[in-house]
Amino acid sequence: MHPRVQQAVDWSKTHEGKKVIRFTSVSVISTVVSNAVIFIVYGLKLIPNEIYATVFGNLVATLPSYNLNRKWTWGKKGRSHFRREIVPFWSMSILGISFSIILATVAQHLIHSHHWPHLLNTILVSFANLLSFLIFWFLKMWVFNKIFKVDELAEVDQHLSREEAGLDPYEAETN
Repeated sequence: MHPRVQQAVDWSKTHEGKKVIRFTSVSVISTVVSNAVIFIVYGLKLIPNEIYATVFGNLVATLPSYNLNRKWTWGKKGRSHFRREIVPFWSMSILGISFSIILATVAQHLIHSHHWPHLLNTILVSFANLLSFLIFWFLKMWVFNKIFKVDELAEVDQHLSREEAGLDPYEAETN
């Protein structure tokens, strides 16, 4: 295996690597959900306005994004803390949706100044939304990592392999 590939594989097995992979997976899921909703509601003209369709699609995708990120990516359990988790998450989500509105407005301008087929318009609106997700991904990863912070030592210890923890890797676990 190429050394860079092996390095990437090794990193993906670390705590931070697993967190980034999970966050990326949730981002992919929420992007698919938002774009599918936009494609349906705008494409079928249930919501004929590009901006409203974009806002609706993103709001729908935000609900599973919060739950998946909180529980799966950061391993938080129990009730959400309103001030430390919900408010920052929705603030970032509203910021992302606001940015997607800007790109939806650009798409709307292009759509209304050209006479393209509705399918092409729908693809353009979905692409504008996808682009806004890509731009905000890195910012959200950094902010959400701060929001859902848990005890780092406990997190690291939880993910240590038996060998890293100083235990015999071949000895059967007794727990």
